[in-house]
Amino acid sequence: MKYIIHGSEAIPVFGRKWNLRIRAVHSLDSFANNPDSMPSGRRNGADNICEEDRMENEKIFGMYFAKVYPMLIARAERKGRTKDEVDGIASWLIGYSSDAIRGFLHSDLVYGDFFRQAPALNPGRRLIRGTVCGVRVENIEDSLMQEIRYLDKLVDELAKGKKMEQILRK
Repeated sequence: MKYIIHGSEAIPVFGRKWNLRIRAVHSLDSFANNPDSMPSGRRNGADNICEEDRMENEKIFGMYFAKVYPMLIARAERKGRTKDEVDGIASWLIGYSSDAIRGFLHSDLVYGDFFRQAPALNPGRRLIRGTVCGVRVENIEDSLMQEIRYLDKLVDELAKGKKMEQILRK
């Protein structure tokens, strides 16, 4: 077994990844000596949402609904579920009728506005727990992004075969 001597500490190194391990140790040291050099999204404290995250959110908010919603339907249909079930989930969560959702598919509505203009957000949405893309939906700080991830989470549950009663928190 190989060891890297780092200060007074011996760090075990396995296999080929020793070079990456050395770089990681040195990177952590440089941040420990100068915390301001750490990327803002990686620091602890009030500025948890870094500028890159905000820019990424704005990209998602600016995507056309007519482009995003069919991808949600396709995700469910690949697992044997139907478009009507996805429409039912969206109606329960956001308050639009199925006809309104179908109408948005032929408009220039952006995804962020689809959620901002929601007629009646379901209060039961706060019961939605779990992860989407490795992020816990209940811990998302940006409220608009949280609403978007709620819909993603419900469609994921649908695709995994859960019953509609469980998905709609009845």
